[in-house]
Amino acid sequence: MDGYSDDSLISGAKPVLQWRDQMGQRFQYYLDKSTPHPIARWLGSLVVAFIYCLRVYFLKGFYIVSYGLGIYVLNLLIGFLSPQVDPESEGPQLPTKGSDEFKPFIRRLPEFKFWYSLTKAFCVAFGLTFFSIFDVPVFWPILLLYWIVLFVLTMKRQIRHMIKYKYVPYTVGKQRYKGRKSSSLDRAGSSRD
Repeated sequence: MDGYSDDSLISGAKPVLQWRDQMGQRFQYYLDKSTPHPIARWLGSLVVAFIYCLRVYFLKGFYIVSYGLGIYVLNLLIGFLSPQVDPESEGPQLPTKGSDEFKPFIRRLPEFKFWYSLTKAFCVAFGLTFFSIFDVPVFWPILLLYWIVLFVLTMKRQIRHMIKYKYVPYTVGKQRYKGRKSSSLDRAGSSRD
């Protein structure tokens, strides 16, 4: 016997687990508080992305990490721009004629999850820049060119999909409806009363 029991190991780990749970709850609290403030969230993400870009620029390395980050961001963008139900695989769910029922655009990846995943990705990539094992020597213009070609081809396919199934992945505020225009018959009926 080494003098340690399972109970002493569990009781020694309890404060660490409690601290982890407290920090998780505190993080979730602030995450929930940030939900109704999309502009502030996105500005914060832009600051994080700018700091990451500055670090990569001044280190003159970690291009493979940046390439992986770019592919991941492109994947998130596709999820953000795609409908939750794909009309190609499940039939035309979106209205194609004026007489069809209106169905709002529901994203495969909601805006909040898109923002959260994007910010988390930049933070992880920033953390990876502190480890020299991830600084693989590559000729970065080739990676950049390949990423641009991939981006253009993917967006071209996505835009064709949007045009084919007639959906727009953004909204411009709440839709307002005007009241029914009164006709001459309605005015005549109301003047008799």
